[in-house]
Parts: sequence; C-alpha cells; structure tokens
Amino acid sequence: MKTRILFFVLIIAAASLTAQTSADKEAIYKACLGYIEGFYEGDTLKLTNSLRPRLHKYGFWRNDSGEYKLTDKMSFQQAKNYAKGVLEKKKFPAADAPQKVEVLDIMEHIAAAKVTAWWGVDYMLLSKEDGVWMIEEVLWQGPLKQ
Repeated sequence: MKTRILFFVLIIAAASLTAQTSADKEAIYKACLGYIEGFYEGDTLKLTNSLRPRLHKYGFWRNDSGEYKLTDKMSFQQAKNYAKGVLEKKKFPAADAPQKVEVLDIMEHIAAAKVTAWWGVDYMLLSKEDGVWMIEEVLWQGPLKQ
C-alpha cells in the first residue's frame, strides 16, 4: 500500500513539474517574441513588457569590409528609442523576415534562449521575478558572411 501511495505522489509531482516547465517555456517564448516584434513593429510597449530596465545588450555587427566589430552597449532606453525610430520612419523589415525563437534551457529563476531575426542571431538570458519572465542580457551577432 505504501508503495502505491508513493508511486501516485511521484506521478502527481512529475506532472506538476512538467506543467510548470511548459508554462515557463511558453512565457519565455512570448518574452522573446515580444522582443522581436517590438523591434520589427517599432512597438515600445512590447519591448517594455519583454526587457528588464537593467538590460545589457552587446553585439557584433559586420561592417562594409566584412569584419565583425563590437557595437556599443544598448540600454533599455536605447532599445525603446530604436523601436520608436522604426515606427516613426516606417522602416519595417520585410514580411518574410525571420522570427525564430528557441528556448534552450530553463531553471527555476533563469533561462536561456536563441532568437533569429533579420539582423542576425541573439542569445538571451532571462530571469523570472514575481512569476514574470523577462530578458536581462542579450549577446548578438549580425548576419553571417555571404
């Protein structure tokens, strides 16, 4: 009898962990998609809902001579200003621009994801505070050499 009770307790616990991981994965996916859409659409609200105000974003952009150079850090406010400029100038990416999100790893309070967009690939670190997943850090690289 004790074995059966222990078995059912373990099944319930496993189902509960899977459900939380599934909900967390969906929330992480949505935060990353909000990031892409925020930049693509010039939607500062989507960025505000996806990025922590303490954001650290660095990247490597390929210059005209084909060399990758480290760009300046982009802050939370600079990210919002960039998106605002996209909207004001109506400089939206092509309709078929990539919007791929891959959740790579999830722990209780931290996660990692990979985003592929028109500008290249971003690796993101996210944190969960008060039940909300948001992007903390981004390290990106512009498009591969052609």
